[in-house]
Amino acid sequence: MAHAIPLCVLPSGLWRVALVLGLAGYDADYEWAAWERPYVIGLSVVSEGLALLALGLVRPWGEAVPRWVPGLHGRRIPIPAVVIPAALGATLIMMFCAYAFLNENGDGGPTGGPAAWALWAAYAPLIAWGPLLAILTVAYHRRRRATDASAAARPESG
Repeated sequence: MAHAIPLCVLPSGLWRVALVLGLAGYDADYEWAAWERPYVIGLSVVSEGLALLALGLVRPWGEAVPRWVPGLHGRRIPIPAVVIPAALGATLIMMFCAYAFLNENGDGGPTGGPAAWALWAAYAPLIAWGPLLAILTVAYHRRRRATDASAAARPESG
């Protein structure tokens, strides 16, 4: 399930890149401000990077600091340090998707034809990002709490 999140985010990022390159199928004569193209590309990169962080909820590097991090390698990551940002992120993503869906009025985007279908096909998978992240966050919290509780119950060897 964690691998599905970056795949849900990828189509919208690719669509934004196509938009910047003039391949999105509409608004070819739009005059871009100097900051807009880097912003749109940056938005795609940052959103995909954040989506890839969901893998930390199912991989070892989400529980302990990786070996290559100097001074911290091997230390257990506190559960709240992962769960709080992930839960906040899931909540914000779901709120943003709900806002975008409820306030979509067709301004600034294609309203018909292949360009509109491409836009909807690219952005529709984003709806799954928030709920998938919420499910993974709950599963991570339960797994880590159970693991920590069983480790605390084990007698120390020595």
